[in-house]
Amino acid sequence: MTSNPVVSFHKTTTNETGTLVVLTDETLALGPAAQALGVADLVQKAAATSDYKGKSLAILDILAPAGLTFDRLVVVGLGKAQELVEGDWSRLGGAIMGALRKAEAATLHSERPDGIAIAGEQLADIGLGAVLRAYSFDRYKSKGKKGKDEDKAPKPPVTLDIVAAEAGKAKKAWAGRSAVADGAILARELVNEPANVLGPVEFAEKAAELEKLGVTIETLTEKQMKKLGMRALLGVAQGSSRPPRLVAMHWNGSKAKEKPVAFVGKGVVFDTGGISIKPAGGMEDMKGDMGGAAAVVGLMHALAARKAKANVVGIIGLVENMPDGNAQRPGDIVAAASGVTIEIINTDAEGRLVLADALWYAQKTYEPKVIVDLATLTGAIMVALGSDYAGMFATDDALAGALSKAGEATGEKVWRMPLGPAYDKMIESKFADIKNTGGRYGGSITAAQFLKRFVDDGVAWAHLDIAGTAMGSPQTEVNRSWASGWGVRILDRLVADNYEG
Repeated sequence: MTSNPVVSFHKTTTNETGTLVVLTDETLALGPAAQALGVADLVQKAAATSDYKGKSLAILDILAPAGLTFDRLVVVGLGKAQELVEGDWSRLGGAIMGALRKAEAATLHSERPDGIAIAGEQLADIGLGAVLRAYSFDRYKSKGKKGKDEDKAPKPPVTLDIVAAEAGKAKKAWAGRSAVADGAILARELVNEPANVLGPVEFAEKAAELEKLGVTIETLTEKQMKKLGMRALLGVAQGSSRPPRLVAMHWNGSKAKEKPVAFVGKGVVFDTGGISIKPAGGMEDMKGDMGGAAAVVGLMHALAARKAKANVVGIIGLVENMPDGNAQRPGDIVAAASGVTIEIINTDAEGRLVLADALWYAQKTYEPKVIVDLATLTGAIMVALGSDYAGMFATDDALAGALSKAGEATGEKVWRMPLGPAYDKMIESKFADIKNTGGRYGGSITAAQFLKRFVDDGVAWAHLDIAGTAMGSPQTEVNRSWASGWGVRILDRLVADNYEG
């Protein structure tokens, strides 16, 4: 992976070498500091020759003429500056970082052309977007040419000096934002890793590294899960030679008696579909079927790194779904740890089986007041929503509203989908309490109805189907990676706004 940019905040700067970045709007105005640098005429002339209009996130790249201290000027459009909303600031940071390309150092004069100061929180969001945009996964690409003796030392990280009136407030806000950025990048790293490198055991070891940040870790082995009766999860794992794991990560940032918020993630490190095997085309993408678990690990990193004042537990079920002589078959019946019996109709509907036992364990062990689970669960949610929104199913209106608000603020958006008795009937089984698929129609909804069977009454619960947003994700201003790390930012914001203090 690339090194994170070094982001710093200052009220003034004397270093105008390298790349200079200034902001403009649809009038092509510049703020006072940018005007004082004597670049207004340069911007006007370059804009006239290139038909540049200062629209939102539009870039004007100018090679600085002789006589100036900097060698390159990047002008970034804000569009109608008065219409900017919270999520736009991280997108701005991403656009700036994208424009820097191979620059080693850049100075951003972050002032609005309309004279309104950019707040410290917004400045920190610019830094967040810049760090997220800079990430790339290149660990397995050969560096250098064969036979050529050259220095393979990693390139030093880009330095971005953000100059602004509220630099002091930005530094305070940046402590939290940088923790969130690191958590999102950790989630991306996990999803991007190939399955031959990251199996259930290796994934559990990665999660256990959070102990360095003060997170309490408990890892259950296959033997321990058998003792607890987790036959739904274990049934998925039995076709693989790689043993399953369940990891519980507990961050205690509030009062000891305060019930925690629980986040539960599906961690199928590779999903062939089992006996109900998937088509070969595109199966390589199934290394990302643990995007929910990756998001939970990244979230726990972010919360611990920024010392969140909340009690939070993260639970991840880690398995590999493979076909062999010992694999689970369609028609098998298993009993989940909760006692609910499940008829297996399709072994490719495996994630809900993993989550069933993980949800039970979260409630039995930690008695959480709120549970949110994340899973790359169904292709059906992509048919419904594409890749811009994650599907949200919730039993609690307040929790659904809080998630929607956090999603709008961070850009990780959710769209509420229905739950109801009519869908519940679709998963009734002739031979067991329920079956693990409800047929072709409403596939993401019947999957959510299945999970709901394993959530206790009185517990506020939401399920996020992130199949369209966690992997193969759209290229945006803040992400150029196959894995987006979706879930870390929205859930960190959910905790910050609703469960801290």
